[in-house]
Amino acid sequence: MGANMARRLRDQQETIVAVFDRDHATATDLATELGCEAAATPARVAEVAGIIFTVVSDDAAMRHIFPATGTESLLRHAKDRLFVNCATLSPAVHVDVETLVTQRGGQSLEACMASSITQARQGTLYLMCGGRPNVFESAKPLLEKLSAHIRYIGSAGEAAKVKALVNMVMNRNTAALAEGLGLGAALGLDLTMLREIFAQTGAASRVLETDGEDMQNRTHDCYFSAAHAAKDSGIALALAKTARLTVSLAQATYDQYQRLVALGKGELDKSAVSELTFKDRSSH
Repeated sequence: MGANMARRLRDQQETIVAVFDRDHATATDLATELGCEAAATPARVAEVAGIIFTVVSDDAAMRHIFPATGTESLLRHAKDRLFVNCATLSPAVHVDVETLVTQRGGQSLEACMASSITQARQGTLYLMCGGRPNVFESAKPLLEKLSAHIRYIGSAGEAAKVKALVNMVMNRNTAALAEGLGLGAALGLDLTMLREIFAQTGAASRVLETDGEDMQNRTHDCYFSAAHAAKDSGIALALAKTARLTVSLAQATYDQYQRLVALGKGELDKSAVSELTFKDRSSH
């Protein structure tokens, strides 16, 4: 996601000065392509750039690049910098990052993405933003180069709550579709026919469009990993616990994705949850 966002910004005549990845070879390849520096540390990116996009995998990774102290921390050069944080994280982490950045004279905005790799490259992301209104307004012209839809949600952490719910429902829909197609296969139905009927009835969903054929054909090239689906469902479950609300379907979906991760299939696309629901597949 981050690499394709950088490519898109470069295409839009923005100057990319540095990229960082924990896999330095990955950063080096991208830096060569973009004509910029492969930074040795996150701090180096903040040292040479005025606006820094962060796209990391989870809460732990975010706290790793934003520790309160340390020579490699992005916070080392936070003064007068804008950090646009795009990862799906627990809302509290976005709040903590904004606090730390603001204390050091910088600005922070969460820009949660409800899109995938292709949309990042095309500049058609759906962005849900949280943070101070003036920070959002100042960042909006740049974000418009990456997105087809931008929505300001509210203060820090609020966009992360919405993103958690978006992914909670999406993951449920994916698991439900996998069960529907798996049962259809077990009943001897033609799955192409079944998907066509799903699309024309109350079974229709965006997930059917993006994942249905992949489930049928066992094509699980990763656009959004099963491991991330498990992580994001876990964020939603934690929010539900805080709200003292029982969400049984979300729990069942989380359990399915955790099972897929336990089988060593976490790096496959979330459509691989169908491997658990088709009788003739090895994970059943």
